[in-house]
Amino acid sequence: MRRVCRGEIYLADLSPVIGSEQGGVRPVLVIQNDIGNRFSPTVIVAAITSQISKAKLPTHVELDAKTFGLERDSVVLSEQIRTIDKLRLTDKVSRLDEKTMQKVNEALKISFGLVSPSEFFAVKNKNKEELIEV
Repeated sequence: MRRVCRGEIYLADLSPVIGSEQGGVRPVLVIQNDIGNRFSPTVIVAAITSQISKAKLPTHVELDAKTFGLERDSVVLSEQIRTIDKLRLTDKVSRLDEKTMQKVNEALKISFGLVSPSEFFAVKNKNKEELIEV
């Protein structure tokens, strides 16, 4: 069984899909805890897209292509979570740094409703959007 760790980016084949699900061969971020990663044949991942022109949501985390070994600047879609078999994972691309994983953690809290939407609001700052606690 493949050993994966939380915070790693892999290429994965997410097809087949239904409706608005992210599909095809694309990068995904492992968000499952490392105990689950060690013992389970499945892994929980968040889809990553290079379509950064999509509406920016508080569940999105931007990734710089050069920093993280991606072909293009991309976005982690914390609202596009799925459990996949590890056999869907192909090449390991990279690993996120601690600062970026903290942003992913905050986005996941919002996606899963672990914080009240009124606790956060989006602020645009020179083409960047940050989550600010209120």
